[in-house]
Amino acid sequence: MGHSLRRHLLAWIIGPIALFVLFDTWSLYRSALRSINTAYDRSLLASARSIGELLRLQNGKLQVEVPYTALEIFDAGPTGRMVYRVSGFDGEFVAGYEDLPRYTGTLPQRSDYPALVDFYDALYQGQPVRMAALYQPVSGQDARGVVLIQVAETLDVREQLAREILFDTLARQALLIAVVTGVTLVVVTRALRPVQTLRRELAVRNDRDLSPLATPGLPSELQPVVGAVNELMQRLARMIVQQKQFIRDASHQLRTPLAVLKTQAQNGLRGHADAQATLAEMHGTVDRAIRLANQMLAVAKVEQVHRESPPQAVDLTEVAREVALDLAPLIADREIAFELVAPETPLPVTGHAWTLREMVRNLLHNAIRETPRGAPLQLLLERDGALARLVVRDSGPGIAPSMRERLFEPFHTGHPTTGSGLGLSICREVCERLGGRIELLDRLEAGRVAGLDAVVHLPLAPQSGA
Repeated sequence: MGHSLRRHLLAWIIGPIALFVLFDTWSLYRSALRSINTAYDRSLLASARSIGELLRLQNGKLQVEVPYTALEIFDAGPTGRMVYRVSGFDGEFVAGYEDLPRYTGTLPQRSDYPALVDFYDALYQGQPVRMAALYQPVSGQDARGVVLIQVAETLDVREQLAREILFDTLARQALLIAVVTGVTLVVVTRALRPVQTLRRELAVRNDRDLSPLATPGLPSELQPVVGAVNELMQRLARMIVQQKQFIRDASHQLRTPLAVLKTQAQNGLRGHADAQATLAEMHGTVDRAIRLANQMLAVAKVEQVHRESPPQAVDLTEVAREVALDLAPLIADREIAFELVAPETPLPVTGHAWTLREMVRNLLHNAIRETPRGAPLQLLLERDGALARLVVRDSGPGIAPSMRERLFEPFHTGHPTTGSGLGLSICREVCERLGGRIELLDRLEAGRVAGLDAVVHLPLAPQSGA
């Protein structure tokens, strides 16, 4: 299943908001719980002080009478229950609920209340309670001392109020998340509407329509995408035009040697020419057709190699040596004074060994064809900064300026009877795919053309640059 931009945006917008809301809900609940405890603790302290105000010393004996109404005014609701215990100067039970556990803790060093009081959680009759322990000074004519007053309250009221606050907060935050989700969904949907429009426009196009996209009102963020798509369509259109032109030229080039071969065969069958001469002519025509077919296959293979296999570091010097050895019989047959000049260190370039060999082979083969018998021919390799430089120097007549660029076009050749017009086209294709360049330069010596230099510059592999 494909990645959904809508779901991705919703998740990354609503997800963090939902996490923040949950954290905020938890913080609000904890804060509300602290406020509830503080309020109810103050109520317990007020109850303990009310009981302390009722303490009396009569005949040296501590007495207290706590009416129910004294505790009822501090009761928070029908579900809560409040009990108390009064302990005398020596810890003896004075009044209240004798089974309420006596306070044995230590008063805190610092307190938020102006009283000797401690609040703590305990159990009373198996129920959790919140208890306040207040030390109340009592004095009379006969005696004086400190009385411990304990007031305990069950946690039912506090828990119920905390639950109400929690549920109310959750409901409000859930409503907030729902509103944020709805607004975000609407905004994301409206923001992605131009993408859907662009998709529909592409979907309704036929296979041959490569015209630029026209999407008025498209957001500025999508303009680069449309520009890239239009540029891609232009490249595809140019490539299709080139392929059509190549097919037309190839069919014409193949038709010519086949027609010549058929004519030669007919002349041989009719006896209009010498059989040996006719066979020789047919052999030459077949050779040209084979060269043309091989070059056309090479053009297709260059495209296939670059598309199917990743480029690697290839030593250009080693490639040149291999090609020179392969063409050595042809060089020896023409008695050419061949020289290979190369550095001792490798010249690694990022590319494909087969395409580099094909490029060097075409350049060297053309140079052998142009070099007169017994004349010099040089293959030079050297490092030129961050580039590898390959130069094939023949001793031929050079080329006219008007033909210099046309020779790189498919099926344009200076030798209609011997060349296919694809060799230099392949060389330029290989150079451009590797980020290099190729040029043909007449070499002048003593004011006259002494030959042609085919110069290739290719970027060195990154590791060699170090």
